[in-house]
Order: sequence, then C-alpha cells, then structure tokens
Amino acid sequence: MDISKRNKLFIDEINSNKQLKATRDNLVKGQHPSLLVVCCSDSRVVPEKILSCSLGEIFVIRTAGNVINEGELASISYAIEHLNINHILIMGHTHCGAIHAVIHNEGFLYSDPIAKRIKHNILDIVDEKTASKVNASKEVEYLKEMFPDYQGTIEYKIYDIETSILY
Repeated sequence: MDISKRNKLFIDEINSNKQLKATRDNLVKGQHPSLLVVCCSDSRVVPEKILSCSLGEIFVIRTAGNVINEGELASISYAIEHLNINHILIMGHTHCGAIHAVIHNEGFLYSDPIAKRIKHNILDIVDEKTASKVNASKEVEYLKEMFPDYQGTIEYKIYDIETSILY
C-alpha cells in the first residue's frame, strides 16, 4: 500500500468537494464532535463509514475487542471534559477476533490486558455473538460507574459484519 498515494487521493477529494474543504478548514480551528465511539480495531469496523459521518463528527477510540482500559479511559475523560461529548457509543461487532481468541483460549491474547478485560466481561459465555453483546454492555456499565455524574447518553450497539446492520 502506497501511503502517500492514498493521502493524495484524500487531498484530491477535499480539494474537489467545496463542502468537505469548508468542513476541513473549519476543523483547523478546533473539533466539536457530539459522539464518542469506542469500537474494535478490526479493519471491517469503520465507525465513520457505518454511521455515515464526515470529518469532525465523531471522536473515535479503537481497541481490540472494544474494551476500555487505562488509556481508553483517559481519552474518554478528555472527550467528556474538554470536548463536551454528550453521547458515547460502545460499538461491538460480530466475528470479533478478540472475542473468539478469548473464548477459545488462543494465542498470547488470552493473557494480555485486553483479553483479561474481555474474560472478566463475558465469563464463561461460549457463543460469540452473545459474548460480543455482553462484552459491549459490560463496558457501558463500567463507563457509567467511572463517570457517575455524566449527563449524556452511554449505550452500546452491535455491528453485524454480514449485514452491515447496527443493532
């Protein structure tokens, strides 16, 4: 993959679309997203595309298994305190490799902080779709505990890789 070529395509898109260029130019002054999305690092899960968002509309935190550990928590705190985020979405998904690895005790993932968090969330669930849903819902509960005074919405949705439906 030629990174410079990909970037040039993006720049060409901005320069040929007056609205996108105006959005980009305005974002130079600062960002004001209203939605924060915590989602998996999976390349098939792209919240900007799934939610049809443009530049500056969402603050995205990506981590395998869409789990929230120390670094993610700090980023969420920043978004709440400095960006005035009023909606947080935990976006799980079907066919998640991190969920699969934890359920099947595969590879090094099982002993790392991400796997420990997933295992803590799903316990002994072996159905991967159910585990993805429970994992995301437990992360919502965790955020509500960590930010008890937060007045915005915290919810989860599951992105179905096969249908592209967010439920």
